[in-house]
Amino acid sequence: MHRFFIAGIALLGLCRDAAAQRILTLEEAIATALQNNYDIQIAKNDSLVAAIDYSYRNAVFLPVINADAARTFTNNNQRQTLADGTERKSNGIRSNNLQASVGLDWVLFDGFRMFVTREKAAALVEAGSYAAKAQVINTIAQVVSTYYNIARQQQMIKATDVQIRLNNDRSRLAQYKLEIGSGAKPDVLQSKVDLNEQKALRMQQETSVAQLKQQLIQVMNSNIKEHEFAIPDTIPLNESIALGDIQEGLEKTNPDLLLARSNINVAKYTLKETRAGLWPTIAFGTAYNYSRTVNRRVLNNFSTLFNQLNGYNYGFTASVPIFNQFRVRRQIKQDQLTINLQELNYDNQRSLIHLSVINAFKDYQQQQKFLRLEEESIQLAQENVNIVFETYKLGAATLVQLREAQLSLAQAYDRLIAARYNLKIAETELLRLKGDIVK
Repeated sequence: MHRFFIAGIALLGLCRDAAAQRILTLEEAIATALQNNYDIQIAKNDSLVAAIDYSYRNAVFLPVINADAARTFTNNNQRQTLADGTERKSNGIRSNNLQASVGLDWVLFDGFRMFVTREKAAALVEAGSYAAKAQVINTIAQVVSTYYNIARQQQMIKATDVQIRLNNDRSRLAQYKLEIGSGAKPDVLQSKVDLNEQKALRMQQETSVAQLKQQLIQVMNSNIKEHEFAIPDTIPLNESIALGDIQEGLEKTNPDLLLARSNINVAKYTLKETRAGLWPTIAFGTAYNYSRTVNRRVLNNFSTLFNQLNGYNYGFTASVPIFNQFRVRRQIKQDQLTINLQELNYDNQRSLIHLSVINAFKDYQQQQKFLRLEEESIQLAQENVNIVFETYKLGAATLVQLREAQLSLAQAYDRLIAARYNLKIAETELLRLKGDIVK
């Protein structure tokens, strides 16, 4: 009669059909998610856009060179009346004109805007990398949560199996007592009802496992089918996390704070770019021009039938801002407000994250206490069921007492499994806030 207790204690074994399935490790699930997850790919794409801009950051110091070419054909009818009254008239006057030029424009000074733009590109790359890291960390936390939720549901299935075996034995015992004349028909019926209830609960739990596997597949963005892999129902725990270790250097490891700090730097560079508009702009320009015109017929004998011009020019230009409706000064004030807003956002983020760390650590400590309490409770509940079951066989305990003992055992299992999972989630949240869930 004690065999179901041995099976009940072994909650950390593999699922019944795991031998026919491939074991998916947490490391493999995380690696697949990092490679395929859509949110991570989007975040990386945004970061790559900034990286491309950064790779061309020195191009702001280079000149702009353009080449232009045009070929124009005309077919005109012309009529002229001269001062002496002479009239000239001709139709179908055809001509063609060819023009080409190569020009170079080189900004030599623009209020140091070029230098600021180059430095801003580096700040945007940094911000993009922090945004991508934040998405990576959040995705890993989601994978961990879903992965161990599956393990929790599998542990609950094993706990239900214990109840099913208990109800099977109780049903057989009740039937035996009825047959020898020492039992009652209601005890047999109630035992079968309780057995069916546990079987139905097990089916619901199996459905939950299948649904959670689908969630994990979606996060990983994998083509694997939910029946093709199994997950161990063990939940490893780290009970040695210290609050000081999480709080130390938090501003340098939390990606959300790092991103908020980068946004401040980007806003400051934007302000410097705007202030450059108060300075004059000095540029060097040069061009080589070519033009050729061919006229098939002219009315005026002094007009040219062929005209060609080619040569180059160069020079310097200076543009001094005198009055532009206060656009630059207005933009400067707006940029300063943006910096203040980003600084307020950083302070707010830092306050919220420190608060989240404290609350998460309190939850972490509380779950540790719950776990120790429930580990003690499960032993008491198992011993109680054992005693009541033996006395029920001897006729010294009623069915109601045995059912209450079984219910206490089932609830103890549920609380124990929940305490393990909740402690793992609290541990994961602390590492996520620290930014150390991934190195």
